[in-house]
Amino acid sequence: MRVGFLFNHDAAHQIPHTIAIAAALAARGVDVEILTSSKEQRGVASAILPAAANVCYTMLEVGWTSRLADRMLHHVAPFRRIAILRENLPAFAKLDALVVPETTSTLLKTRFGLKALKLIYLPHGAGDGAAGFQPVTKHFDLVLLSGEKVRDRMLSLGLITEQGHAIVGYPKFDTIDLTARPRFFDNDKPTVLYNPHFNPRLSSWYSLGERVLDWFAAQDALNLIFAPHVMLFKRRLHTSLIHRRSRFRRDIPARFLDHPGILIDTGSQRSIDMSYVKGADIYLGDVSSQIYEWIQRPRPAIFFNTHMPDWRSSMDYSHWSLGEVIGGVGEMPAAIARSLANPRGYQDVQQSAYAATFSHSERPAAERAADAVVEYLHSGDDTAGYR
Repeated sequence: MRVGFLFNHDAAHQIPHTIAIAAALAARGVDVEILTSSKEQRGVASAILPAAANVCYTMLEVGWTSRLADRMLHHVAPFRRIAILRENLPAFAKLDALVVPETTSTLLKTRFGLKALKLIYLPHGAGDGAAGFQPVTKHFDLVLLSGEKVRDRMLSLGLITEQGHAIVGYPKFDTIDLTARPRFFDNDKPTVLYNPHFNPRLSSWYSLGERVLDWFAAQDALNLIFAPHVMLFKRRLHTSLIHRRSRFRRDIPARFLDHPGILIDTGSQRSIDMSYVKGADIYLGDVSSQIYEWIQRPRPAIFFNTHMPDWRSSMDYSHWSLGEVIGGVGEMPAAIARSLANPRGYQDVQQSAYAATFSHSERPAAERAADAVVEYLHSGDDTAGYR
């Protein structure tokens, strides 16, 4: 049995979601291959995997014409990701199954003819956004899910079947010491984490971000960690095909870069390993699924609503019930003050949401996922059920 783990993205943020499963399968004697499309991905994967993990690595490349085309097209379409799939078909064809944390890989079946390859999907994150509940999910043979919340929504939309999924928990948690409380400032002031998304329609960064930083720079009672979604500063132009919207991302003004009360991180390892989530006191954001990692330890959360949806009637914004929703920077100081005065105000609703989002058992999530993968591949029967 040969199982591949594909990491094929502009950034490395998806790797912690599935890499622990690779280690669990390798420990069972499964032939595991880690396929990456950049040196950064290879480095992050090898750093998280136990040193004794018996896996092999394959670096996937594309030709010069694809590299040139990607320079022109990557702002509007994931050209290189698609080219990686198309130009490395022999590497995928030798696998029995491929585990992925994203959906572009379904092209291996739908466009590139690898009908026999079993595609196994574990979403990178457990958020509520529409991007995580698209029809492309139907093309996976097995879907591994964090808990009942995502499972129930996918079932209601017809994206998965009762037989073609397994609830396994959240393997990323297996790789992280959730009890750690890292300090990033040499003081005892409360720390706010500002974590805007990159989506050009949904993110607060494009319209409010600089004003948020200005407000924090002008006060001295709070620390600020500005750690946006790692994709925000990977591109100058962001396009959402789902929302049919594009926005240009400006640089961070120099006046903030050396401010003693502001830590800026546009995409280091600490942005993807929950370091800032564990070390901050108040979450400030918009639509990132990182809010569900935040509520692993209930604390105040504040969300910017910059695109004015009727959010209470949409499941895409269910996470906005986990804190206070505000419309702009003018409302932010009072919202922060309320959070500091009543830090447990949303504790009950956050705990309920956490329980629905993440399934827990005595076995680590990666082991449960490995159980589901092995059972599925050994069954030889696509109608077998998994719990």
